[in-house]
Amino acid sequence: MRIGELAQRTGVSERSLRYYEKQGLLAAERTPGGHRDFPAAAVDRVVRIQELFAAGLCSSKIAQLLPCMRDVDGGPSEVATPHLVSDLTAERDRIDRTIRDLLRSRDILDDVIDTAAGRTAATGR
Repeated sequence: MRIGELAQRTGVSERSLRYYEKQGLLAAERTPGGHRDFPAAAVDRVVRIQELFAAGLCSSKIAQLLPCMRDVDGGPSEVATPHLVSDLTAERDRIDRTIRDLLRSRDILDDVIDTAAGRTAATGR
């Protein structure tokens, strides 16, 4: 499929898809006319890339990780090295810290909202 169709099917801009290709995250064949021709599996690959970016991973880490994942189900393959496992564990720990920080911030905001609304935290009224 052409880049425009891939963009439409994934909701990702053509510019981002070109960036993914440049970073080695996505591959396309070239037509005789020089146009990109992506396989159908590229849709799953782009969705996976988006999920990994949303998790806070950078493109170089994603490039290391993608060969260790199956696109269709996102499950692991047996290609991961101990170093990559260590790096990914550190990324997961960073995400966990971010989640804790966000929950703490939400709790503070809830207290401010309750106070501003004249409610007490104990009663919620």
